[in-house]
Amino acid sequence: MPFAQRRVALLLLLVGLTGASFFLALGVGALPLPVTTVWAALWHHDHPAFPVVWGLRGARAAAVWSAGALLALAGLLMQTLLRNPLADPYVLGVSSGAAVGALAAIVLGAAGLGVAAAAFAGAIVVMALVFALAHGAGPWSATRLILTGVIVASGASAVVALLLTLAPEQRLHSMLFWLMGDAAGTTFSPWPMVMLIAVSLLLVTWGRDLNALAYGEATAQAVGVPVARLRWGLYVLASLLTATAVTLVGSVGFVGLIVPHAVRIMIGNDHRWLIPCCIFAGGTLLMVADTAARTLWAPLQLPVGIVTALLGVPFFLWLLVRART
Repeated sequence: MPFAQRRVALLLLLVGLTGASFFLALGVGALPLPVTTVWAALWHHDHPAFPVVWGLRGARAAAVWSAGALLALAGLLMQTLLRNPLADPYVLGVSSGAAVGALAAIVLGAAGLGVAAAAFAGAIVVMALVFALAHGAGPWSATRLILTGVIVASGASAVVALLLTLAPEQRLHSMLFWLMGDAAGTTFSPWPMVMLIAVSLLLVTWGRDLNALAYGEATAQAVGVPVARLRWGLYVLASLLTATAVTLVGSVGFVGLIVPHAVRIMIGNDHRWLIPCCIFAGGTLLMVADTAARTLWAPLQLPVGIVTALLGVPFFLWLLVRART
């Protein structure tokens, strides 16, 4: 199949999978609902199952889908910015800063929106710190940015370990679940979706510049791309996307790493198609993983990060075998 047709087919397939996965998330759970019941509850507010379908499962599924889409898009931007296929949304320490903020809030007795706000604040502080240190007085380089992020993340991880050591025993469970990626307390908010749409539309207009940057800064400059401005714009956008996703579901790994890889294998490196495909693929993957996490051992709910790790590790083992052969 020609690349143009393959891209259209993949995007349509991912949109369809998003709809099917959302419908699945509404129907399965500790209390399974028949398809007819789910369908009726979707259209009638007075239906007895409406509070479960929309108020509980629908809101959670929408929030989780938003988080997965944000992580996949952030991972795509980081891999393009650093020209490193192993880069993910957390490589610059944003998630570590979010973890410090969230765990500190939990230790102080906060919950819900308080934890989310503290996580976002911690992520923004680390983003600004890495930005300032990596910019410095010398020339910018991807290596300098990565090293700065690793060092700051290491410091934040030490603070996380200190918080876990000093935390009251009754709060350790919530803290560990947050670190593993937990969507149990997730509630839907329109702001992550608004951010996702706005950033996506902006990035699609940058598609040509992103394609050029993927071949190196020298190539991008040769065709007239404002590399310095684009570079910092991508860094800030990727960090904001990651910070927003982490406030929704905690530190969920692998989504921002494996989704851009998989999509590139199927449709190539044109960012005008990579961006929407990664959004739908990332959202669908995390929504399916969350559905599995809350149903496989019901009524016990697993952290969704465990499921994404179980999916991500075999994928990268397959990539290694594929590269060798």
